[in-house]
Amino acid sequence: MITSRTWTKESLAELIERRLGGAKLIVVSNREPHLHRYGEGGDLECVSTTGGLATALRPILAASQGTWIAHGAGNADRDTVDEHDRIAVPPANPCYTLRRVWLTPDQEEGYYYGFANEGLWPLCHIVFRRPVFRIANWNAYQEVNRIFAQAVIEEAGSGPAVVFIQDYHFCLLSRMIKEMGGTNLTVAQFWHIPWPNHEVFRTCPWSQELVDGLLGNDLLGFHTRNHCQNFFETVDRSFEAMVDREGWRVSRGGHITSVRPFPISIDFMANETLASSAEVDAAMGKWRKRLRLGDRLLGVGIERLDYTKGIPDRLRALDYFIERHPEWHGKFTFVQIAAPSRTHLPEYQAVDDEIEALIEQLNWRWGREGWQPVLFLKQQHGTVDMMALHRLCRFFIVNSLHDGMNLVAKEFVASRTDDDGVLILSKFTGASRELDAALAIHPFSIHETMAAIHQALVMDAEERARCMKSMREKVARNNVYRWAGSILSQLMNVDAVETAVNDDAALD
Repeated sequence: MITSRTWTKESLAELIERRLGGAKLIVVSNREPHLHRYGEGGDLECVSTTGGLATALRPILAASQGTWIAHGAGNADRDTVDEHDRIAVPPANPCYTLRRVWLTPDQEEGYYYGFANEGLWPLCHIVFRRPVFRIANWNAYQEVNRIFAQAVIEEAGSGPAVVFIQDYHFCLLSRMIKEMGGTNLTVAQFWHIPWPNHEVFRTCPWSQELVDGLLGNDLLGFHTRNHCQNFFETVDRSFEAMVDREGWRVSRGGHITSVRPFPISIDFMANETLASSAEVDAAMGKWRKRLRLGDRLLGVGIERLDYTKGIPDRLRALDYFIERHPEWHGKFTFVQIAAPSRTHLPEYQAVDDEIEALIEQLNWRWGREGWQPVLFLKQQHGTVDMMALHRLCRFFIVNSLHDGMNLVAKEFVASRTDDDGVLILSKFTGASRELDAALAIHPFSIHETMAAIHQALVMDAEERARCMKSMREKVARNNVYRWAGSILSQLMNVDAVETAVNDDAALD
């Protein structure tokens, strides 16, 4: 029996081999795990994409030797696939197949930037940004879901297959797959962002079509119990359906959809191993030199440049901290890394401008010769550089205004092999339920965030170690392989692990 404490890449592979019974495993996402592009000198390179979803799913595909269907977005993607739009990845050790789907610029604009990210993203995150719904974007969203559905049918063939769909880009996909003849397929979907309450979700003009599409799944997963309950409420108030909250399922039109919480995680051992490597040690030295750190303490924030991440609120809290605690002037440095994201959308341009203005004002107000409180790096950094900052910093802050989980917080914890450092964590992240030894903050409270920054800087080493050890134990136990194994076990009705409901209850 595989227990909750023994989930590894090997045990996941064993589960897949024993239980899939020859069925294919097909993962579907918008973003591809590896893209090919031509560099400035015309050289071909393969880049592993970043982000929580890719981080979580790559080990699953490697363990299953399955197929990953995604949008081909690299400028050399078409030149590297075969006649069936397939390529074996990753290049250094090919162990699964990437099937690329091609979209026109208009399709990508309407489906991804339009309906998914101008509409569903702000709708579900509830961060006081008005969602935008346009009929042209809705039409593109339906069209692209059909394109992906056709790709799934082609990859599955006539034999049995398990299809694992990712996120809010594909609300209609599972229903379309079944209607296109995919009766040989077992379909699951994981929703990586929050699910709001019914009153919020119904503001989407096509909310019923979206929910109906999701009910085409055999299993629908969310991060937390609360997201599941919000989904049940939405179904209950939208359709003639039997909602069984105790049984965690919805029955509609003769089809049953199981709904479960599955808190997503990371490959703890891989993160821990890399964090202890010579490459990270060398990067730490480079950062110390670049920051002229000396004996100053370091604070760090790393995320996409997104209005849901609370970066302006964080900067206002830092400004307030420096005002209230003059004894810390010149004694700490804060590094903010924000990778550009969805840059041509007006809301993202606006938050970028706001952040730039706040940092300029903060450094002008408090900076002096030899010290600037905040260094802003608006660019993507590699994993080694980010882990080096994890290991160097006294505190790491995640003050998302709303987040499904937030794997960045777990990556920080996994990096701290020295059992040091302090995590400041928003109560509005899914991770806060698991990482309860972090300094929990209300992200809209500048005063509360300011107080947590001060507490992190003055916390003694014994307390830092106690909190970090507690969090590291939980992330190590609840790793990405346990997440995947729980979903696949539930989908295949096996008892290899405790059910996800019991797993989630253990985090309460």
